[in-house]
Amino acid sequence: MKGIGLLFFASGAVYGMGGMALGIWMGTAHDFTLAPAHAHLNLLGFVTMALMGVFYHVTPSAAARFLSRLHFGLATVGLWLMVPGIAFSATGGNPGMAIVGSLLTAAAMLTFLVNLALTAFGPVRSARALPC
Repeated sequence: MKGIGLLFFASGAVYGMGGMALGIWMGTAHDFTLAPAHAHLNLLGFVTMALMGVFYHVTPSAAARFLSRLHFGLATVGLWLMVPGIAFSATGGNPGMAIVGSLLTAAAMLTFLVNLALTAFGPVRSARALPC
């Protein structure tokens, strides 16, 4: 694995460790106030990023597009804003950061959907010339 697929997959592993650390901390403290942030970190950070890494690894045509890098950037910044924003909001703070992070994360998913559609329904390119 290399390229954007590896970047997504490795990021997912890092976010998975962060989610586990947060879960362990919540469990030992018996304070589950941050459970929504924990859930988003695990599902969007670990699961979704890892799945996207696998997708881009097995679909080189999608990985080669600029959309894959835009997707990674939007997903990363969205997650970085959403998870702490949810934590701030859950502890009585302003939800603005979570809202912006959510919108960026939705934009990342839309970018992925466009890339997926281009891959599935776009022009088929063959490595070999077709017989005339």
